[in-house]
Amino acid sequence: MASVRKGDRISIDSSKVGESPRQGKVLEVIEHEYGTSYRVLWDDGHESTFRPTAGTLHVVPKSQAAT
Repeated sequence: MASVRKGDRISIDSSKVGESPRQGKVLEVIEHEYGTSYRVLWDDGHESTFRPTAGTLHVVPKSQAAT
């Protein structure tokens, strides 16, 4: 998994076939003894803490990121 930092835009694969990935901006990177989680402001306006599973999180390249 790519290194994720505060301010990065991320994309999360949908768990349902045919649904678009969810995207948002990382507000905080939270390190735990058991892994890393992220506080994210999603494009739909909701905010949540997210702990990704293998293969679900992608950093959106700056050239593709919406501001």
